Amino acid sequence: MPGSRTPSWPEVAAALAERLPVNSLDAAVRAFVAPGQPAGRGRWVLACSGGADSVALVLTVGAHWPRKRDQLVLAHFDHRLRGRASTADARFCARLADGLGLRFESARWEARPTRPSEAQARAARQTFLAEVCRRHRARVIWTGHQQDDIAETLLMRLARGSGTEGLAAPRPVQMGADGRWRLRPLLGWSRTALREELQAAGGRWREDESNAADTFLRNRMRADVLPAWAAAAGERDVVAGAALSRARLEEDAVALDAWVDELAPIDDEGVLCLERLGGKPVAVWRRALHRWLALQDDPGDLSRAGFEDLLAKAMAGRTQRFSLGRGGFVRIRRGKLYFQKLSA
Repeated sequence: MPGSRTPSWPEVAAALAERLPVNSLDAAVRAFVAPGQPAGRGRWVLACSGGADSVALVLTVGAHWPRKRDQLVLAHFDHRLRGRASTADARFCARLADGLGLRFESARWEARPTRPSEAQARAARQTFLAEVCRRHRARVIWTGHQQDDIAETLLMRLARGSGTEGLAAPRPVQMGADGRWRLRPLLGWSRTALREELQAAGGRWREDESNAADTFLRNRMRADVLPAWAAAAGERDVVAGAALSRARLEEDAVALDAWVDELAPIDDEGVLCLERLGGKPVAVWRRALHRWLALQDDPGDLSRAGFEDLLAKAMAGRTQRFSLGRGGFVRIRRGKLYFQKLSA
């Protein structure tokens, strides 16, 4: 990159690919999109905010999977949370897509609440990405999550008492409720390392000043809790440690799923057969009951305490009914648990 000339985006991509070789990306993601695999076909949607992580994602995917270059769609959602800065983010992403020769999709959050929550912002972004996938007939969405995101998510979910499934997030390969796959190839990299490599490759990105605000829980975890945790741990790398714990928790979650699969506690009519779970650990009962509830059309909004009560009743196995609100109720009878709708 001669002189002080600003390198082109293809030049930055090539330089970054040398610093982030393909074998440094998550192995599960690489296997999932290998030639011959279903995910390797069709278009891929690359979610890009304009920040360092997502810019690194776009450049890395384009460089390491050149055969897919014509099938990549860079998707940017403008949350309209930072005024002119948000508009500048969208322009930056458009120029990035143009510089790399990628299709570009963008939308603004027109129905944004006055004081949106983090969950509302995430839901709006996911709705946009789903629409982009529909337009392009894509089933794969790539995101730039990295190790610091894992540590922040772990702390947030510990605060609300999540179990193995919740603490194993974000997974490198995950199917969403919409049937589309989310791929996160950068989970082996920390936020600091990614920025250093992107800068060394001549890359540019947008800084989101709202990340320094204490509006959202994730921001508070990032600004206050993680630095204190790292300081208390001394020489230990807490971010890398959190990432390793996440991977181990995913292994445990997969094992529990396999155990429930082998027991096959839900029959062809959607009834939970309690006798098939007899003598098994509570974790297996809990997973089977969660799975059964997810299959119901309208199970109501069951609170945590309500779920624990239902779990205890299921394990006891006595004949009884359990209200699920307006949708109906659970009936336990003769070793079977099933959902019964309220009559109209």
